[in-house]
Amino acid sequence: MIGSRIMQAVRAVFAAPQRSEEAKAKAMVKVLFVCMGNICRSPMAEGAFRRMLEGVGLTEKIYADSAGTHSYHIGAPPDMRGQATALRRGADLRGLRARQVTEADLADFDYVLAMDQDNFNHLLALCQNPELHSRIQLFLDFASEVPEREVPDPYYGGAGGFERVMDLVEAAAQGLLVHLRERYRI
Repeated sequence: MIGSRIMQAVRAVFAAPQRSEEAKAKAMVKVLFVCMGNICRSPMAEGAFRRMLEGVGLTEKIYADSAGTHSYHIGAPPDMRGQATALRRGADLRGLRARQVTEADLADFDYVLAMDQDNFNHLLALCQNPELHSRIQLFLDFASEVPEREVPDPYYGGAGGFERVMDLVEAAAQGLLVHLRERYRI
């Protein structure tokens, strides 16, 4: 137990920066995907959305990142099952490392998208500025064609759960992309 925590801390210190601060500063719109530990749902959403941004040439205008509401996995790579699922669909998550969402993220990002109601509530509690509450939304609100409102946590299940998560995040990422292109005329 203590050894694994030490290894997580070492990985966090020596992990290469996973996202460019320069790219973040230059972007017109900044999107943060949030789940509990930042090793399953939110990195899968980030990867799916980045793949879509690359496909339409908007990686310089829209910046995507992910984080977790809890500190369980700081510095750890995404779950291998999620990486495999995402890679089969063209999204490479290997360079990502888990981090915990901060209060500063709520001011820095235009969209803070929670995977479920519990994480949505954590984000609202973290946000000390009521003017920023409107930035916090459920990610699946952008997937009007799916009946679910929450992306289920696949961590304790099998590979099928990761496939279902990828279906949901791809649908929501597509809806988000349409929304951003219309709103910002990009």
